[in-house]
Amino acid sequence: MNWDVAHRLASIAAVQAHRDLRIDRDEYVDVHAALQEAGVVGMARPMPRLFGMYFSPQDNGPAVLLNANLDIVTQRHTAAHELGHHRLQHDTAFDKDLDRTARWGDGSWSDEEKTAEAFAAWFLMPPPAVRSALGRIGIDRPRLPEHAYQVARWLGTSYAGTVNHLHRLKLLTQAQKTAWLKAKPAAIKASLLRGLVSNKVHVHVIGMAAHGATVRVEVGDLVVLWDTNAHFEMLPDVLLSADNSEGQVLWGEGSSAVAAEVTDALRSTAVVTVRVPGAADLLEFTVARQSPRRGVQDLWSI
Repeated sequence: MNWDVAHRLASIAAVQAHRDLRIDRDEYVDVHAALQEAGVVGMARPMPRLFGMYFSPQDNGPAVLLNANLDIVTQRHTAAHELGHHRLQHDTAFDKDLDRTARWGDGSWSDEEKTAEAFAAWFLMPPPAVRSALGRIGIDRPRLPEHAYQVARWLGTSYAGTVNHLHRLKLLTQAQKTAWLKAKPAAIKASLLRGLVSNKVHVHVIGMAAHGATVRVEVGDLVVLWDTNAHFEMLPDVLLSADNSEGQVLWGEGSSAVAAEVTDALRSTAVVTVRVPGAADLLEFTVARQSPRRGVQDLWSI
């Protein structure tokens, strides 16, 4: 089976899973809640050489075991991959190699692994959710690597995985995909902020189109206001002002942004309001913490 066939099969399976598991296809997909809705028993524990494992009903499943050491984006993808095994009625599967990119296209992927991997992309990035993410950026299609990065933040997916999926949705040309995959997320983040940030820190860009939205964040992430001269009207104490010595984080020529850093005090959600000059109403959005799951009880959403 080639990857095109795997994606065709997986895209259909993902639509069916969204329907059966009552997933809103216009929004960020909560894969852990989906596993729970699917009746899959789950656990997350540190595993040095594994992404995750799926146990089929024939092996006392359905159940998944996720690597608790993975970052939230990778763990979400792994959870969706294991859910794909379940929805596609695969046998028990062990994802043994932590470097998936080294194996991509080298002929070592079985048909079941291909369809489960493709399912993860379609499940976490359904076309309506991609369109919603683009709308919150204020564009109809991505034109810069920074746009793909921002889509990834709204959907809780990896930059490379998002670029590949945008191409499959025909929102990127082959030339754009090839060029954008060469861009490093760290460099993209640095260009957004005009300064270096930790590789583990994500940058969430907020503009007027994000009014009413929920931004999924982790401790250390930066929430950045796009609009020139905008400022936080009410910054909850779970976010810490992260401006530079001049009171602004620069963003492009002739514009600036204000940033706030997510602290460990954020346990669930918090509402943030922003004053944008010229806007009649305040911009309001919610930040919601997402963290890698550990243990049994913490695997599922609250």
